[in-house]
Amino acid sequence: MTALSRLTPVLVLAAVALVGAPSAGAGVRATLLQLEPRAACTEAVALARSGGREIDAELRLWRVPAGTARRIVPSLRAHRALAFAQPERTYRVTVDEAPEPLQGDEWWRSQIGIDGVTPPGPGVPVTIVDTGLDFSHPEFAGRPDLLALNAQEPAGVGGEHGTMVASVIGAPVNGVGIVGIYPRAVIRSWDIAKGTGRELDSTEISGGILAAARAGRTVINLSVGGTRDLAVALAISEAVAKGSLVVAAAGNDGDRGNALSYPAALPHVTTVAATERSGGVAAFSSRSPFVDLAAPGEDIVVASALGKDWRRSSGTSFSAPLVAGAAAWIWTVRPELTAGQVAEVLRRSARDIGPAGRDPAAGFGVLDVAAALALPAPVRDPFEPNDDIEEVDPNGDRFMGQAPPLTTPTRRSSRVVGTVDAYEDPRDVYRVWLPARSRFAATLRSPANADLALYSTSAPTVSGRFASTGRLASAATKAQPERLSFGNSGKGRWAYVVVKLPSATLDATYRLDVVATPARV
Repeated sequence: MTALSRLTPVLVLAAVALVGAPSAGAGVRATLLQLEPRAACTEAVALARSGGREIDAELRLWRVPAGTARRIVPSLRAHRALAFAQPERTYRVTVDEAPEPLQGDEWWRSQIGIDGVTPPGPGVPVTIVDTGLDFSHPEFAGRPDLLALNAQEPAGVGGEHGTMVASVIGAPVNGVGIVGIYPRAVIRSWDIAKGTGRELDSTEISGGILAAARAGRTVINLSVGGTRDLAVALAISEAVAKGSLVVAAAGNDGDRGNALSYPAALPHVTTVAATERSGGVAAFSSRSPFVDLAAPGEDIVVASALGKDWRRSSGTSFSAPLVAGAAAWIWTVRPELTAGQVAEVLRRSARDIGPAGRDPAAGFGVLDVAAALALPAPVRDPFEPNDDIEEVDPNGDRFMGQAPPLTTPTRRSSRVVGTVDAYEDPRDVYRVWLPARSRFAATLRSPANADLALYSTSAPTVSGRFASTGRLASAATKAQPERLSFGNSGKGRWAYVVVKLPSATLDATYRLDVVATPARV
């Protein structure tokens, strides 16, 4: 391994902290709006004339000055043209300086199963949505396959956190500094920092996620965390729909109450906790049922933009890029896998620590690259994200166009194999066509417990939970396999088959067969 050079005193840098929306009227500069699909062109024109800026045309996201929003939001709501409105949230880098003696170098390499395993050449890129990257740092100067997706702003502390994260992923073998987990990775950087580099707006974060996903399949690293933001959640849904893998830091609140951290607590996000030198989960690492696996995150030697040197830092901010780099490595070597399969390979191959089995501190265990490379391909889970009717209904507000219906007016039967997970993929929703005067039947086979139901297009959802209103049929919960049947006596119409887990089951694989046949009803 390359010897360390110009290693400066320690700087412990916590993960980027997402600060919740300010109190009303206290420094709220702008409001993020999403227009409904039914919104007319006149409403978009009105937003533009009022000083609004379209953030993303596909998602119909707009940024408008706070004063303008107070005037225009009631009118948009009255015309049923507004999907949501929220204050633009400001993310801030939190820095805790704590000098301590330097101890060793990249101790983490022996703990994640990369000894004796050679990383591949450039392949699936890793996109860092963070505070920017210092391209002139000795670790990165002249490095190939290093791309800026927008202007990088390393002034002040801008670029510091992003440079640290990038070095963990792909510091090259160049005779100086350190070596990342995937030294020849293709690294792309989207700078979300503005001003002094401490203000990280949700507008920029969602923009970076969308830019990354629309440029082709990639692993997206988000070493940020805090309160839920709808714009960021929408961007992640699109990234998943376009086939990218999203990795996020679990957060650094393990010894401060374990408040849920987003985007780590969103479905379809691979959430990474931090371990310490001893091999256990670090005290600062946030615990939650959304944690998928863990990776080293204490005393990690990283490149620093502040002094063009190297420092020691701790936080799940550095555990996440270890997993992101490993994911890109595995995906490059095994390109036939989907993003969801790569995530599942990482989870199922992890080395179990602490309590036996999956737990809130380490998820499935510690990253093990060699085991992940050798693990047989898991079941392919199609059509994600399909957790809600709106995601598979072409008229739905969150429809991404990746989920074809299982049956149509010309195709009367279909079979699909999938998986569900209580926290990463809580339900699978499939669109089906119910022909006129027909009987629709669905059969669910699963070695674990899973539930089956059929809903109409008017089925309401509240926070992702299906209400009883709109349910057309459901299977007997204790039967194996589960079967449901529904007679459609009227004209042909669309409906939705829902596969979900009961509260006592964490995950399940299943096979779903659906068929519609003419019948006297």
